[in-house]
Amino acid sequence: MHSYPDASAVVRALAPDEPVILNRPQAAHRAARFFVEKFPGKSLYAVKANPSPDLLLALWAAGVTHYDVASIAEVRMVRATLPEATLCFMHPVKTAGAIAEAYKVHGVRTFSLDSQEELDKIVAATANADGQPAEDLALCVRLRVSSEYSELSLASKFGIDLADAAPLLQATRQVADSLGICFHVGSQAMTPFAYVQALERVRAAIVDASVTVDIVDVGGGFPSIYPGMEPPPLEDYFGAIHRAAESLPVSYSSELWCEPGRALCAEYNSIVVKVEKRRGDELFINDGAYGALFDAAHLGWRFPVKCLNEGRADADEEFAFYGPTCDDGDYMKGPFMLPADVAAGDYVEIGMLGAYGAAMKTAFNGFDAVHVVEVADEPMATQYRGDRRDPRVSDNVVSLR
Repeated sequence: MHSYPDASAVVRALAPDEPVILNRPQAAHRAARFFVEKFPGKSLYAVKANPSPDLLLALWAAGVTHYDVASIAEVRMVRATLPEATLCFMHPVKTAGAIAEAYKVHGVRTFSLDSQEELDKIVAATANADGQPAEDLALCVRLRVSSEYSELSLASKFGIDLADAAPLLQATRQVADSLGICFHVGSQAMTPFAYVQALERVRAAIVDASVTVDIVDVGGGFPSIYPGMEPPPLEDYFGAIHRAAESLPVSYSSELWCEPGRALCAEYNSIVVKVEKRRGDELFINDGAYGALFDAAHLGWRFPVKCLNEGRADADEEFAFYGPTCDDGDYMKGPFMLPADVAAGDYVEIGMLGAYGAAMKTAFNGFDAVHVVEVADEPMATQYRGDRRDPRVSDNVVSLR
């Protein structure tokens, strides 16, 4: 893979007609080391956020040994890429065949569930040839918690309600070598209190069920920085989680886990696109809703952007994007802040696309051609360099006399 100093060097060297995905392995390595060293427990990378084998190798090299896989295809891919990794099948609804293959072929021992039906399926699929149940399962019961403090809710599809959790926890405890409780506060949680509130629900579930819990998995949701979204430093999240977990009745016997996806890979990718046409404040570009900009189109997500052409105006204006397909839905409202005189033929770098960006790219309408290169510069925003100002700190100073 070719390496360049930055996006501008890519444009000068290639003058590309297709989009170019820029990999920053150094950014992924830094993010991984941050979690490995500072999170008060074990960090599992949520592979669905970006399943790139190059990224997986970078995270492994940085010390991430456990991976949250959500399909049998992810199990196979991660096992082939990282033969020594510990895989945890954390999708709460799986086919019996996927469970059996994961357990018997790929060495998966950790599974999540949120119903008695799924528990029965896991027990049956992992039994030996004589029908005897497996004795080495780590089973995590997913609890439904609030997503009110997150930008994207994950509260409706999975998770057992607290009122119904006790019987399932007790039944799971009977067949599990290790029992866990897991939850997900939603993607891009904007306050540490989201985890504190969820862990209070974990406390209630443990008390109601009167079970010993070996794993408390706080899931994902750890935020990255985007325009209009300036979360507190991640150290605040880790501190709040640690304090809340230490107050649980099983703190002496349980291990704390987390499943960062976005937080480990958002800074890994950006993309260079070419402006094919300008129509007022709308720019027609060569990637879009069916490519790496799925979230920008379908979720209204805003990403940082910069024009790579020299000599453009200093003043920025608001622009919307149209992608390259023939679909009117290939539209990204933004707003994206670019020089007022941006024009056809200009190149734009769109940053922070490592999470759910490159991973979502499709071949719809034939627009799937893309170059991939490495660059050595910093991502457009970072949680990990140590020089980011806390957005909650005020410049107002009150003097007491």
